[in-house]
This record gives sequence, structure tokens and C-alpha cells, in this order.
Amino acid sequence: MIEQTATAIKTSALYEKWGLTTAEYEQIQQLIGRLPNFTETGLFAAMWSEHCAYKSSKPLLKQFPTSGQRILQGPGEGAGIIDIGDGQAVVFKAESHNHPTAVEPYQGAATGVGGIIRDIFSMGAQPIAMLDSLRFGELTDAHTRFLLKETVAGIAGYGNCIGIPTVGGELAFDNAYTANPVMNAMCVGLLDTSMQQKGQAAGAGNLIYYVGAKTGRDGIQGAIFASAEFNDAVEADRSAVQVGDPFMEKQLMDACLELIREHPAAVVGIQDMGAAGLVSSSAEMGAKAGYGMVLDLDQVPQREAGMIPYELMLSESQERMLLCVAKDQAAVVEQLFARYELDAVQIGEVTTAKQYQLYAHGEKVADVPITALVDAAPVYQRPQKTPLRLLTAAPQQYQPTFASAQTVFAQLLQQPTIASKQAIYRNYDTQVKTNTVVAPGSDAAVLRIRGGRKALAMTTDGNGRYLYLNPEIGGQIAVCEAARNIVASGGVPLGITDCLNFGSPEEPESFYELAQATKGMSAACQALATPVISGNVSLYNESNGTAIYPTPMVGMVGLIEDLDLITTQGFKQAGDVIFLVGQTGADFNGSEVQKLLTGEISGALFDFDLTTEMANQKLIQQAIRAGLLSSAHDLAEGGLAVGLAESCFANELGANVTVALPASWLFAETQSRFIVTVAATQAAAFAKMAGQQAEQIGVVTAAPSLQINTTTESLTLAVRASKQQWEGALAW
Repeated sequence: MIEQTATAIKTSALYEKWGLTTAEYEQIQQLIGRLPNFTETGLFAAMWSEHCAYKSSKPLLKQFPTSGQRILQGPGEGAGIIDIGDGQAVVFKAESHNHPTAVEPYQGAATGVGGIIRDIFSMGAQPIAMLDSLRFGELTDAHTRFLLKETVAGIAGYGNCIGIPTVGGELAFDNAYTANPVMNAMCVGLLDTSMQQKGQAAGAGNLIYYVGAKTGRDGIQGAIFASAEFNDAVEADRSAVQVGDPFMEKQLMDACLELIREHPAAVVGIQDMGAAGLVSSSAEMGAKAGYGMVLDLDQVPQREAGMIPYELMLSESQERMLLCVAKDQAAVVEQLFARYELDAVQIGEVTTAKQYQLYAHGEKVADVPITALVDAAPVYQRPQKTPLRLLTAAPQQYQPTFASAQTVFAQLLQQPTIASKQAIYRNYDTQVKTNTVVAPGSDAAVLRIRGGRKALAMTTDGNGRYLYLNPEIGGQIAVCEAARNIVASGGVPLGITDCLNFGSPEEPESFYELAQATKGMSAACQALATPVISGNVSLYNESNGTAIYPTPMVGMVGLIEDLDLITTQGFKQAGDVIFLVGQTGADFNGSEVQKLLTGEISGALFDFDLTTEMANQKLIQQAIRAGLLSSAHDLAEGGLAVGLAESCFANELGANVTVALPASWLFAETQSRFIVTVAATQAAAFAKMAGQQAEQIGVVTAAPSLQINTTTESLTLAVRASKQQWEGALAW
């Protein structure tokens, strides 16, 4: 890379290639009082990118509830923290790695996992679980199959090596994601609250230490790469994708946690070198604390020769952390990391000047106000326009017609979005550390907390189809679906993290979708008392001007107060009585059966009521605490029929069910519903507790056959044969 003079940058408008507009470039000139040089222009381009500055989404994110009685740390640090009592807290966050996964799926997915793990242990927490949320095009496409296989291999290749179980996730397929897959990774950690850390560089004279892997040219401009759309006229930039080393990450994690636990006086602050690499971590740490810093780039460990300051600052090489170390603790840090065979090098110190100064080869190569990089990026009030499809959507619900409901039922169970994800999660180590009580395959994963009776339930959820038809209501449903999974597992929802995967904010219709989705999510979070404690915004998910479905991923964690309350979706024993909680309507727009029978989704999304949702969740929580439920399963894609089949498959039991509904309504996706089973001796007690919120619809049978009687047709499903087809539908 050849550096240009400040004048040449202005004349050639090089800054535009790095994502800065002319107005932004002129604003930078005003902030620093002169033309920025090559390195400074690169620093601002990265720090003012959409990926780092949230300059389009920041006004929308302010509406999220972010505080609560249990919240120890909300948005603004590496991850959010929620108190769970007994001096412990749960720490979690999700991140997107969509663009890197699109062009280099193995490394894109692997480094997405690595990055979110570092966010967790930077808070002083021990990572205990990984989850993911994935979207791809249709599996009939050969390239989609390649992307899926490599993405799964990348997740497994990193997580399995580092010794953190991958315990849950979600996966859906639609043409909207063909050119732009979605790869979101979530990590959950457990924290001793006395060990809580912040990403800050405070105290004049304290030392800035670079620890971990050496810096190379991989991932340069990664944050800028993530802040632009794909276009056939421009070759996808593989050089912007990082390369991961999970074994070094394991060493780095263990070293950082040992330093935090054994030498707390040494650590003033710690932060991952994630998006925008060294510049983002160092500038953010200084600005948050109200200090400046001086860095000597000659000291940065390098694995490639001849790297210029621009490359050193913007590289997103993996497995690197930045520490602010108390000035008298240098030897402690260096000796500890030497034992782990990791670089630990002082590259600078904290100053009171509030300037961000970089030196290389004895010359000052950057000198800008630190807050100009971190806090001065413009915030845009983007124009919004309601998409034409929403203005012209038919208000009536699609009504599926078919010759045989039983045939449609069998087809639905083998649709990729509904089919068992066993072919995916069997690639992951789900039991390492032996704390996984409920592994992938039920509504939520559950991990016990050693030393007591508590456990954590965790899930990821979202349905882009619903948001495509109504982004506000779809946003509400995304949050509530996650909460239903937690509640059905015996937990109390605590809070959420999110990844907001949308198209270009510069397109009024895409920005409308983002604005309405966040409005709906906020309303649901407030209703359910689940604050947003962390998250990520991934925009420009589009190719050749066509965006993905608006796809917010909601990651939620819940507290299970006693191991005896853990509940799973599988039917447990013959003779148990089956209840349906919630009312079923003719709600088919955006449903899996509409997609199956018509090849598309269309129309206005069905109605959704938060009050009903809250009431039905409360009922499930009360019934579990009262010891009444043998199983619980929330109904989602595919509706009642699919939910019954999944509950039968778990333990290969059957069921005899009768509902006063037409057969087509078995596939309706009416929200706020659960299937629960109750021992025959407890059925009357549950019926009394539920009142009008639930109805008895059948009984569990020992014979492995699911019989569903409707007003128009009777369906019979051979459980074992159907389970084999359901489990084999995604096998490659």
C-alpha cells in the first residue's frame, strides 16, 4: 500500500473509497484544524464507519430499555452484565459476521466466534456457552450448500478447539439470503461480580499493553468492508476477512482471566481488538475514561515486514487484546503472558492531553483529539418510506388449500427451516465442561451453575418473514418468541442481546424497516421487562441493491432458580394429558405452509397481542413453579401440527389429539401458544389454573403414532419413520 500526501488525498478523494463522504471529510478537517494525513484519514474512516459509529442507527437504539434492577452493565462495554445473585452475574453479547462469511465462510464464521468470546472474557467473565443464528438461501442452490457446510465447519473448528460448548442456535432458509448469508454468534459467560472489568484507559502514566497474537495484514478495513453493500461490479474483498487461531485464543483467554483474578491491581482496563483493530480498542478505552494516549507503533508485534502505520492500526488480526496496566505492574503482566508463550508488549501510555498520538520510526504519524475519533461522528436522521408491498398488501389471510393435510404435514416436517438441525449441531461439542443439562433440540439450551441449584436457559430467535410483512409486529414477535423458549424451559427471562441485520440505511424503505423493527422490539422488551444489555447493528446486507429480509436476531438468557424447574419439550410418559395454551386462528401470511404451497410469502401479517402473550407466558411460569407440567413447548414455524410432532419425536411417544379446527389450521402460526403435558392426576389442577387460556386436546400414548382428529380430516403420523425423515432432511 502506497501512502498519499494529505493534499493528494483531498484531490483524489481517496477518502470516498474508504467510506467517508465529502461532508464527513470536511468535518474532520474542522475538528483537527487541517487536512488529515494518510494515517489519520484511515483512522477516521474506520471509526466513523457505520459498523463502529452506528451513525444511522444510534437514534433508534436510544428507544431500547437498557436498565433494570439486575443490570450491572448495559450497552457501551464489551458485553452486558446481569446480576443473578450469590455474587454471580451472567454476561452475554451477540455479534454479526455476515460480510466476511459471505466471501470466506469458514474463516468468517470462525473469527465471528473468536471475536465474541473475547468480548465476554474482556469483562472478567469465564465464557461458558456459544449459540448462533444463521440464514442462508435455498438448499437447492449449490453455492448455498457450500456456504452452509463451510460456515458450520468454521463455527465447530473454532468453538470445539477452545473448549466452549455450542449449545443452541437457529437456522432458516430463504432466497432473500442467497447473496448475503447471516452469521450471528452469541457467547454467554459467568462472572464473579468482584472481577467485573471495563474497557477503559485511565490514569496518566499508566501503561498500554498489547497482548496476544502478532499483527498481520488480514482484516485490514474490515469495519469499512462491513459498512458497504456487495455489488457484482466490485470483487468481494477476501483481504478484509480475518484468519483465526483458536488454540492461541484459548491461551489468551486463560492468560487474561488469570491476570484479572490473580493480579486485579494490575488491570486498569481491558478490551478486545475487534472491529477496526488497534485504533478502535485504544481510542475507545481512552475516550471513555476521559484521557488521551501516545502509542509507539514500532513496538507493535508484527508477523509481516514493512507494515505501514495505517495497516498496523486497521488490521483486524485475531486473538489480540489491549490492556491498560498500572504503571508499577509491567513486570507482573510480562511474566504472566510469557508463561503462556504470548506477546505482552508495552506500546504506549495514558496521557492527560486527551490527544491521540501515534509515532512510527521516530516520527509523529497521527495527532488528533481522541474524542473526535470516538464521539464526533455525525449522526444521521435518515429518511423513511413505507415499502410499497406493505401499502398494497392484501389484508386477508392466505387460506391454504390441499387434497391431503397428512401429505402437507409430511412435507412441512422436511422443509429445511423446520427440519431437525441435528445434522448441524452434531458437528459441535455441546457437552464440554459437562454443565449442559439441556442440549440442542429443545426450546432453549440449559446450563447448570456449579455449586448451587441454579441454571441458565439461553436461546436465539427471529423470523425475517414476519418482519418482511410487518416490521413492527415482527420485531415484537422476535422478542416474544425468545421469551417463550426461555419460559417453556422453566426460566425467567432476564434480558436480551441483539444483532440487527438489515439493508442499507441510505435506502428509505430499508431504514423504515429498521425503525419499525426497533420500535416493535422496544415495546416487547418493555412489556416483558427484558432490557437490551448489548448488541450489534449489521447494515448494508444487500447485493446489487436487493436487501435481505429485515432480520433482527434476539439472544435471550433466563434464570432457572432451581434445577427441579427445568422443563423440556418432549412428551414424557403415556397417559399424560395434553393441553393447548392459547387460541388458534387462521394466521397464515408469512407462514411455512404459505411458503411451501405458493413458493413465496405475501399479504399482511396476522395480528399479535402483547397482553395475551404476557398472560400465557405467566401461566406457563406459574404451572412450572407449581410442579404441574411434565413438558412444555412453544408453537412456532409450522404451527400446532409441527409442535405436536416435535414433542412426540423427543422420546418416540405417540399422542391422540382432537381439535375443533379445520385441518388447515393445524399449520397456522398464531403466536402466544404452547403445548404442555400434565400427569393425569394433575390435569384438573392445571385446568383450574388455566381457565379459558388452555384447552385439553388429547393424551400421550405409548404406541409411537400421532393421531390428530380435526373437523375436516384425520391425520396419522408414524412417529419413528417420520422422525427419521425429519432428522435426515438437512443431512449433507
